[in-house]
Amino acid sequence: MMAADSDPESEVFEITDFTTASEWERFVSRVEEVLNDWKLIGSVAGKPPEKGDYTSGTWEEKSQEINFADFKFSIAHNYLKQETPENEGKEETEEDAYPAAMQDLLCMNNDFPPRAHCLVRWYGMREFVTISPGANCEAIISESKCNLLLSSVSIALANTGCQVPVFVQIQQKWRRMYTGECQGSGVRTDFEMVHLRKVPSQYNHLAGLLDIFKSKIGCPLTPLPPINIAIRFTYILQDWQQYSWPQQPPDFDALLAGEVGGVEFGKLPFGACEDPISELHLATTWPHLTEGIVVDNDVYSDLDPLQAPHWSVRVRKADNPQCLLGEFLLEFYKLCQLKESTEELLGRSAGEEESKENADISHALSKLTEPTTVPMSKLSVSNMVHSARKRIRRHRRVDESPLNNDVLNSILLYLFPDAATDKPADAIAAKAKQGNPDRKAEQEMEPDDYNLFNQFKSAPSDSLTHRLALCICMVNFYHGGVRAVAHLWQEFVLEMRYRWENNYLVYGLASGTPDLRCCLLHQKLQMLNCCIERKRARDDSRQKGVSPEGPRERKVSGPENGRLPTESSSSLSPGGAAAAAAEVSPGKSWESWSDSEDEFFECLSDTEELKETPADGAKETGKAKPEGRLQPHGNLTLLNSDEPLYIPVTQEPAPMTEDTLEEQSEVLAKLGTSAEGAHLRARMQSACLLSDMESFKAANPGCHLEDFVRWYSPRDYVEEEATNEAGQTVVKGDLSARMKIPGNMWVEAWETAKATPVRRQRRLFDDTKEAEKVLHYLAVQKPADLTRHLLPCLLHAAVLKVKEEEAKEDILSVRKAMQQMISHASKLLRHPSPDYKKVEDLINQVMVLEAVIARARSLKAKFGIGKSEREGEEEEELERFVSSLLEEPEVAVLGAGRGPAGTIIHKLFVSSQRVADFNDEAALLAPLEEDSGRPGGVEDKKPASAGGIPDFPPPAGREVILRTCVPRPAPYSKALPQRMFCVMLREEFRLAGAFSSDTSFF
Repeated sequence: MMAADSDPESEVFEITDFTTASEWERFVSRVEEVLNDWKLIGSVAGKPPEKGDYTSGTWEEKSQEINFADFKFSIAHNYLKQETPENEGKEETEEDAYPAAMQDLLCMNNDFPPRAHCLVRWYGMREFVTISPGANCEAIISESKCNLLLSSVSIALANTGCQVPVFVQIQQKWRRMYTGECQGSGVRTDFEMVHLRKVPSQYNHLAGLLDIFKSKIGCPLTPLPPINIAIRFTYILQDWQQYSWPQQPPDFDALLAGEVGGVEFGKLPFGACEDPISELHLATTWPHLTEGIVVDNDVYSDLDPLQAPHWSVRVRKADNPQCLLGEFLLEFYKLCQLKESTEELLGRSAGEEESKENADISHALSKLTEPTTVPMSKLSVSNMVHSARKRIRRHRRVDESPLNNDVLNSILLYLFPDAATDKPADAIAAKAKQGNPDRKAEQEMEPDDYNLFNQFKSAPSDSLTHRLALCICMVNFYHGGVRAVAHLWQEFVLEMRYRWENNYLVYGLASGTPDLRCCLLHQKLQMLNCCIERKRARDDSRQKGVSPEGPRERKVSGPENGRLPTESSSSLSPGGAAAAAAEVSPGKSWESWSDSEDEFFECLSDTEELKETPADGAKETGKAKPEGRLQPHGNLTLLNSDEPLYIPVTQEPAPMTEDTLEEQSEVLAKLGTSAEGAHLRARMQSACLLSDMESFKAANPGCHLEDFVRWYSPRDYVEEEATNEAGQTVVKGDLSARMKIPGNMWVEAWETAKATPVRRQRRLFDDTKEAEKVLHYLAVQKPADLTRHLLPCLLHAAVLKVKEEEAKEDILSVRKAMQQMISHASKLLRHPSPDYKKVEDLINQVMVLEAVIARARSLKAKFGIGKSEREGEEEEELERFVSSLLEEPEVAVLGAGRGPAGTIIHKLFVSSQRVADFNDEAALLAPLEEDSGRPGGVEDKKPASAGGIPDFPPPAGREVILRTCVPRPAPYSKALPQRMFCVMLREEFRLAGAFSSDTSFF
């Protein structure tokens, strides 16, 4: 329509389009689009589902959002994934074929599935579509809106030819109310539902439900075709008083009283403090009945659970049962969040007041050179522990100590068992080298279990660090919390310092350089042991009056560098430049590299040194006395003389922990890539090379660089055959090309190296300085830092504990979960700074596995497994039954109420009924004792007492499925499937009906 004004330029066109779709039509169109996108158009042939497919099969779901005006809906397609039939994709050729959903209504293979969507349980369908209000949308309550949605669904199904049933969710979501429709070729099924809070008295039995079903289908035929009935009653057992929970918490009071040895501190607790199985649900099923075979009305019922042909059981797990191992780990993990230092937690310590004495490091260094006579045979580690602890107790009253003295002594004896002996120091040192006395037993476990510390970056399970983690965890949980942890750590650091000052090796650590596969704290303790070993070797050699060139200095050899193999040897890389960096400033010259201001020599005395050291002039003339020889190097002689070439005694490279290596790498990286930076970096890396050159010159007076290269890096000395003037073939050797590069560092170092034996060289590894660094590092650790260091060790111990407990129960799911958890933990814990939120997830996984094992033990106790009262076959059957209960949602009971498991379940219910009926204790005990003596035969299947106490309580839930196939709505219509599902609970009554009609003439 057009309206024109007098002014032609101001014409206005008003067009009314009567073909514009309404919001309702757009919604119907959108539903049709989604059904087309999901390819749900037409009929697809499919084989009927097999028995158990709904439980063991894979259910999949896909969803989209659609709008009705401003109202959001979620449309979802749920279906059972089945094997692809050969004729998939071909439309059904038979015109009168029923939709697959209508065929499923009569299928009895998957009644009462334990795990499925509620619509699957109520209607037995393998595929359906649901339309529900969006997440934050209000429920559809008004009748007009419900009818509008239903009409939309009906139009969409008719337009598309979709034969998949579509449901619309109405009323509040918690009610799970659905109504829907399924359309086929000339047939339609309407899905209706009734939901009440209370069961009407007239429908509280099978007879009343049959009346509803018959009236609803309104079949015009007489007599009515037979109605197939499936019934399930569920009984709940909650009272386990006859079978008390077997888990007993550890007796920590015994530790305080000294009744249990300190070794208990090395054992992590395990198990649930409460029964992890809260309920047992017994489902008694009558799968195939017909009307008239069984009577169930308001007066009498034939439905005796003992006579049911099928029993199945499921267990309900307790919500978050308190588990000892999980609680220990969580409480320990919480320490990571704290920020207080040890001094803040314990107050002013003795170390602060005595700090003035130890402020100057030179005081500690001077103590090494002072000649002191220590009665080593009269000292013991136990004396050292007590005297070290007295310094703390002078400044803190005993009653203020966070840790009880008895507990502290037990822990220290567990950590340092060598403190319990008064043997001489040498015997204690020998014992310390052996490590944990339980080491042999530890190493007899599976290699993968013992070497788990490689993956977790923790510490070996027989090490001091591992035991310390266990003790810290127990102290935190049971003996005072974080203040007790700070107290124990302070005592531990004091013990470490005392052992360093008195040359006692730290117990329970593998000898050798720090193992970089372990956690940093373990490396630091190993470094301290290295320092003690070096110091002991130096002191021993000084007492014996011999040069310290002997046992603790490096005797290098190896086939790759041309040195002869010797006992306790270690090899260098072919280049010899991979040693530790010398601690000097980058700008020092080669001369100052060896003769720095703080250099000192480990000589016997000044007078002896003067006697042994020849004059400089003698060195220059080549008549110097050889020093520091180890042994001849095969048959090699010096190039310019007939003197044998001797292998010198050399220094071992300095051991380093990973943080020191990282610092060194950062320093070297900061030197840059310039020529000057590269040269300086090479110098810093060649401190060990310079030391070896000086030792070689001292052992081989008059030698040349070629002689050194022949021993140190033989691949850099190239020998070739040549013919001399006389025509004879001779072998000539020369340095390799890289040794002749101008400014070569080897040449420069050789020119500046002096003939200095090892005992007069500056130490590459200053054990005093390194030990003080370690002790300072330990002293400044906060409880939170300590927890982060020890957390991998504790997780390692927890995994070993779970594996040990699982081996007793043999649970396949736990083993599989353990492998996945170990793989995840190894990736997480090896990171320098792991995500502690993910570490908490690991602890939660350990708690889940602990709960599974506790459930297995609970079920085994309830079913009497392991009591050897039954024959072998019955015992095996019960073990399989219990194992299935842990793995599967619902387990069938072989033999129903007459099988081994059924007999035990019956007894459990009988005992629970007696406990519920009798309040008097005397009346309670007598029947239980009488029952315990009965063999569990036929008598147990009778009423339990003369008072008429029923064996089973009233069923907690009753489910009934009614099916038939009748013509509707007229006698000449097709016979179509009809189904009604009924569930009766204490506070719920639900009817879910599917009623089919022939629409050919209606």
